[in-house]
Amino acid sequence: MILTRGTEVTFGEFSRACDLVEAYFGETLDDVALDAPVSKRQLVAVLARVQLSSHRLMADDLADAGDLVFESDRETLCWLERDLWSELQREHNLAADENRAARAVHRRIVEAIDGTPERDRQPFVRIEQPIRYD
Repeated sequence: MILTRGTEVTFGEFSRACDLVEAYFGETLDDVALDAPVSKRQLVAVLARVQLSSHRLMADDLADAGDLVFESDRETLCWLERDLWSELQREHNLAADENRAARAVHRRIVEAIDGTPERDRQPFVRIEQPIRYD
């Protein structure tokens, strides 16, 4: 499957990314999907694409681009100064509603950890933990 122009992933990689997104974001997906004009399935697919694209960014690049809120071996949460969401929207040809919903999922997670709403900066959550199938 073509992820972005010049970037391909296997269906298995994409499927695992969808599983990871559903496991990590959980009920937040349901909450955002209720308020957005996109389905939960569509939102999961968009967020999976974002996660696959984000792995080309090193954790240091994310930290250098804004304020690091939390980092562990499982996740990196930050507020970005750069407009990564506009870049991702162009790269993935996302509809405006898809982009807003995906950004809202990230915003809810980062704000919950940080405790402070931020309107001028962009939220971003990079998930590191691979899904383990038992």
